[in-house]
Amino acid sequence: MDETRRLIRARTRHNKPAFKRRGLHRKSKLADVWRRPRGLHNKQRRQFSAKGALPRPGYGSPVAIRGMHPSGYEEVRVFTPAELAGLNPEVQAVRIGGSVGNRKRGEIQARALELGLKVLNAKDLTPAAVTAESEEEVNEDE
Repeated sequence: MDETRRLIRARTRHNKPAFKRRGLHRKSKLADVWRRPRGLHNKQRRQFSAKGALPRPGYGSPVAIRGMHPSGYEEVRVFTPAELAGLNPEVQAVRIGGSVGNRKRGEIQARALELGLKVLNAKDLTPAAVTAESEEEVNEDE
């Protein structure tokens, strides 16, 4: 585990270049995703030093920690409470899918708490209406 933590720390400290798509700053409609420069006279393709680095195999993270969350857990995406069965709380952490609603999210979070799993994108699901009513009651008492 100490070696894993060391590698994660080294991965985050690495001074990696931000691989930028050419012309990204010129047009707002261009997405900030890497596209290989293919033009005949393109200076980035020809690897002029001031034009930005190209992605190369040497920039990758170590195989032992590739895809790991910075906390050291392996991420597992979950959409239903049933998918929590069989997960290892020492190695894996849960990320609840974005399309999951609040009711099912609450069930997943409660079940993950029972199983001792860490939820990476947990939400506070206390209803806003309940807190507003309690504030009104406090104001009436004063």
